[in-house]
Amino acid sequence: MKNDYLQVGVITSPHGLAGEVKVYPCTEDPLRFKKLKNVLLGEEKKELEISQVKFFKNMVILRFKDHPRIESIMGYKGKALFIPRKQALPLEENQYYIPDLLGMEVYQEDGTFLGTLTEVLQTGANDVYAVQDSKGGELLIPAIRPCILEVDTEKNRMLVHLLEGLEFSSGKKEKKS
Repeated sequence: MKNDYLQVGVITSPHGLAGEVKVYPCTEDPLRFKKLKNVLLGEEKKELEISQVKFFKNMVILRFKDHPRIESIMGYKGKALFIPRKQALPLEENQYYIPDLLGMEVYQEDGTFLGTLTEVLQTGANDVYAVQDSKGGELLIPAIRPCILEVDTEKNRMLVHLLEGLEFSSGKKEKKS
């Protein structure tokens, strides 16, 4: 099941007194904000027109039309910014939008069901897929070609090869005596 909207950022705080906000980008290309005319705010998907885009360190600074003062954007802190899927950047081969992977059933190459993909950890070198089994154990699988054999977003299914040493953690902390 595909989401109709994809998250591109999260408003972290106001920036100055003129209605600007700092946004932590959730996209591989923060410069894409320069091309966006509108974003959708929060779960209610309130449409906001972007009037100015600046960059500072790892943040995007946005100003919205009809929000000239800090008071009008104070309630936006911590809210996600979305775009419709049709405005998303095109994917290259073997690339996927994270929301399309979450909830995917993960199977070993011999057909053994491992669990459900619950999280994508972005480590810098390569992503890591967190898979949870029915007992609450977690398996971390590097998203590299030798491990990820097949991803079928239509069937919501992933086929993996487990490298030696990869195993489920119990998820429970043992007490030391």
